[in-house]
Amino acid sequence: MSDSPRRKISGDRQALYYGGLALMAVGLLVFIGNMLSMSKGTREMGSMMTTALVGMGLMVAGQFMSRVGKAGLAGSGVILDPEQAREDLEPFSRQGGGMLKDALDEAGLAGGLGGGGREQVIMIRCQNCGTLNEEGSKFCQECGEPL
Repeated sequence: MSDSPRRKISGDRQALYYGGLALMAVGLLVFIGNMLSMSKGTREMGSMMTTALVGMGLMVAGQFMSRVGKAGLAGSGVILDPEQAREDLEPFSRQGGGMLKDALDEAGLAGGLGGGGREQVIMIRCQNCGTLNEEGSKFCQECGEPL
């Protein structure tokens, strides 16, 4: 695996992904067109079955192409190589980590979970009103009673 993080998907993989989507769309159009012509009864059954199978085959091939384009050969499971899969999927795992970091920042947990980097504060509850006060307080911040 390379030392520098890979943040972009290569042009070849993008072309394979979008080509697969286009092939799925063509297969769907062939299949739907075949079903519409079946309702008109203009062709014989064997020809229609062949056209339907061609349309489904194009959709399956397009799905395979787009999956390999998105995740790479190892990331999609075509090649069983965990190191290569990690490298192929690195932009997506980086994206997931970035989204988690954004969510933690928005929730005010920028230091992360488990108090990493945050100072732990001990609070004392007032016996009179129940307000939480800082540990070193001698009097309640709300009602003024001695703690």
